[in-house]
Amino acid sequence: MTMSDSDIRKPTYSGTGPLSRRRSWCCSFAVPPASPDALSLSSRNHIPAKAPPHQRTKPDNVDKPVPKSVPCSPQSSKSALIGRIDPRRILSPGRVSPIDSDPTIKTIQETTHEEDVVADSAPELRSESFRAPKMESTVSDSGSGYDARLSLKGRNGGVLVLELSSEVLAANSDVFAALIADKSSSLGLKKTCRMEVSDVENLGVFRETVELMFEESNGIISKFVKMGVYRAIDVLEVAAGIKFSRAVLSCLKYLEVVPWTEDEEEKLRKVLAIYNFDGDTTSEILARFNLNETENLQDSLSKQLVWSITSCSDVNPRNELKSLVKGLLCKSSVYEKQQPEINKEDIYRAGKHCVDSLAKLFEEGNSSSRKGKPLIEVISREVENIIWLLEIMIDREIAEEFVEMWGKQRRLVEMHEKASPMVRYELSRVTGVMFIAMGKRRVQCGGEARAGLVEAWFRPMLVDFGWLQRCKKGLDMKEVEEGMGQTLLTLPLKQQYQVFMEWFRWFSKHGSECPNLSKAFQIWWRRSFLRGVESSTCR
Repeated sequence: MTMSDSDIRKPTYSGTGPLSRRRSWCCSFAVPPASPDALSLSSRNHIPAKAPPHQRTKPDNVDKPVPKSVPCSPQSSKSALIGRIDPRRILSPGRVSPIDSDPTIKTIQETTHEEDVVADSAPELRSESFRAPKMESTVSDSGSGYDARLSLKGRNGGVLVLELSSEVLAANSDVFAALIADKSSSLGLKKTCRMEVSDVENLGVFRETVELMFEESNGIISKFVKMGVYRAIDVLEVAAGIKFSRAVLSCLKYLEVVPWTEDEEEKLRKVLAIYNFDGDTTSEILARFNLNETENLQDSLSKQLVWSITSCSDVNPRNELKSLVKGLLCKSSVYEKQQPEINKEDIYRAGKHCVDSLAKLFEEGNSSSRKGKPLIEVISREVENIIWLLEIMIDREIAEEFVEMWGKQRRLVEMHEKASPMVRYELSRVTGVMFIAMGKRRVQCGGEARAGLVEAWFRPMLVDFGWLQRCKKGLDMKEVEEGMGQTLLTLPLKQQYQVFMEWFRWFSKHGSECPNLSKAFQIWWRRSFLRGVESSTCR
């Protein structure tokens, strides 16, 4: 039976009518749409050309199943692209990044390689010291080209086996040479010397040290340059333990020409203290550590630094140097490494010099013949110097005598009454720092020193408190009030009565321009009257 042309073309019909099954291309990229690339690929897929219309007859095998996709349909385009497009590539209208055609095999190979490396590598331990471990040697048959096998056992677990040449070991290490020589007379030509090193702190460092035996002298220094100072000190410790002199000399030569951090310096100090190195080879390194007459130089240097700063006239450099020297001289400094105590007399002498200079400036301010920088500037500079020295004394717990000396400055107190408020409040800044230190129990002055300080400087503090509030310059006014109240409560009750009554009258007139000592006043009131009556009744 002959089929019409329309019947023959029905299997390739791709319209949207009821006879076809519509495919969705909107948001799903499960099947790629037909494109010029797909058409070009499908044309290479050896698709037979269509027969002319007069030859289009139904073939004999009509009952055979029709293929799932027609050569020119989107499905056939997809099948043609399977071998050419990577399965991980996203076929989107945008950019497509090139990916290797078959990454799966490479990924598996890389993963397998990494697992082998992890399995074969020794556990990496933290770089620490090597403490001359015990070594034992035995003899057995050798089936390899090496005649020495070195087994390293880590302190925290892990084993590392090195197959080496006994000739190289003996030529570079006196320790291994002695172990090999003990059995050399009984060894045959095909025997392996087995050695074991136990309690190794760092297997990686020990292995790197042994590997240096196969390097030339210049090559050893190059290795040290690559590994850095900290690792080189670890290798130096191991090399000194096994008496690997060539590595020791190269390492010392490298360390001598490079700068160190403070951690590296401390580590090198410990190594040099454990092992006795040749004095000629370590002289340059030890010159960085040792200095003759260190104590005398330190005292002299502290004195020079203090006097240089107190005499400095430029504000910015002086402030920078103050912060630097205070950090070096303070008791809590990170730079303190069993240094001798600061000479108290030198600090007091510098402080006394600043106080005398301050008194001269106030005298010059009262005269009209003064020339030079503004009085406010020079007085503020001297006060800053006094406060800076006082903070160092408080930190070193040597400020008691200076507080007592400040309480005896009757001359300054008299000039305070005559000076301008813009200038005189600078003196109360020094008194405020002292009150804070005594209130926090950082300065333990005797009763006479406390009484002298309050008698001399309490009234000036009341007068200048308003200016201090407006020009704090680093003072915490709440701490000043708290310190004043605590200091007043340490006086005898008779003196407390006079001081608190004076404060009460001043506070009633000036209010916020006066320190608020209400809390200390209440404590004084209870001690003086309520508890005083109870104690007299008990007696």
